[in-house]
Amino acid sequence: MEEGFVKYSDSAKQERYDRAYLRMAKQWATLSHCQRKQVGSLIVKEGMIISDGYNGTPTGFENDCEDDNGNTKWYVLHAEANAITKVARSTNDARNATLYLTLSPCKECSKLIHQIGIKRLVFIERYKDDAGLNFLRQAGVEVVQIQNP
Repeated sequence: MEEGFVKYSDSAKQERYDRAYLRMAKQWATLSHCQRKQVGSLIVKEGMIISDGYNGTPTGFENDCEDDNGNTKWYVLHAEANAITKVARSTNDARNATLYLTLSPCKECSKLIHQIGIKRLVFIERYKDDAGLNFLRQAGVEVVQIQNP
């Protein structure tokens, strides 16, 4: 091996990519108009981003995520739900893909993640309830947390 040449193991290379995609998801989160929490997501398959999303109101609604009391409106879509619906409308297939999230999924979104066939989840920050993560682990989805991408 040449001097100065570093051979990365597959796991080291994967971690580098995981961190890069999480940084991209963080940037994507800045597009959200939500005040309480801005969340971003990417779906990656075979090294290609096949979908993206951030939390916000459905198409055609005002971009105000919170009511006058600061509570999130019930119809606000989570970042991963937006990414999943976007990929479902496309010709892409999310089976065996990796989902990158800035915040771990709630239990409702976890059902969507499993149902669309995502096999790996990488996230930064934990959601207040681990039920979604527990469900995904039980469903055989690999779950990875990287706190400082």
